[in-house]
Amino acid sequence: MPMMNLLVAFNGSDGSVAALRYAASLADRLGAHVTAMLAHSSHEVIDKRSRWIPREALALLEAANTDILREIEAKFEAERTALRLTNALQLKEVTGRVDSVLSEAARHYDMLIVGSHADTDDAHVTLHPDRIALLSGRPVTVVPADYDGGGGLNHAALAWDGGRSAARALSDSLRLFEEAGRVDVLTVGPRSGWPIDDLLTHLARHGVEAIHHEWPKSQPVATTLVNWCKRNRPSLLVLGAFEHSKFREDLLGGVTSDVLSQIDIPVLLSH
Repeated sequence: MPMMNLLVAFNGSDGSVAALRYAASLADRLGAHVTAMLAHSSHEVIDKRSRWIPREALALLEAANTDILREIEAKFEAERTALRLTNALQLKEVTGRVDSVLSEAARHYDMLIVGSHADTDDAHVTLHPDRIALLSGRPVTVVPADYDGGGGLNHAALAWDGGRSAARALSDSLRLFEEAGRVDVLTVGPRSGWPIDDLLTHLARHGVEAIHHEWPKSQPVATTLVNWCKRNRPSLLVLGAFEHSKFREDLLGGVTSDVLSQIDIPVLLSH
């Protein structure tokens, strides 16, 4: 199924600017439509219903909230103009828990495109791509803040362990693989016992040339994937997110989080 309806999260961060540019380039290449969304929680740090808060303080809270949002909107307008999408791209503003809002919205699109998470982002507009991939049920492409490679696809890389999330990631990205015509299948350590040749045959029947690369289980998965990508420069890494529990990954660290913190190319996450 072609990707014709893309959602991009824009919160004014460097990552979201890169995501917007990537989405525009991808949409132009695919002939798709892009919708931009500013999801934010309230900037209230205290309960404004409390009677003891002076009216002047309430006014300052409202002004602070408005100023931050207007700054984001101004940055979006500058990017929209630079991309020459003044009449074709609008910014929807939605209030709520950011990850939850974007996860729910993403279910109505073919893909959500976001910038990489940064600790310097304002707390009320910050998002967590890994959580959204887990919650949304849709593919989430994460674009690093300094990425300027556009939405072109010369070849892609698929991290494969034979698990459910990897299979979902393969399905979500197959249209992109068909366009690229070439995929490097990367396996590190244990994977399902099913023959890898069946995966390569599946890709070949979709017109995709697939090359398998394998490393022993003694290699750290995230580091191996990231280093391979830095050496071979695929346009996209496709990764099944959180094959183990999100709680375990948060507690002990995991492949998904480690890859996102180190990678310098877009990563498509599916769960």
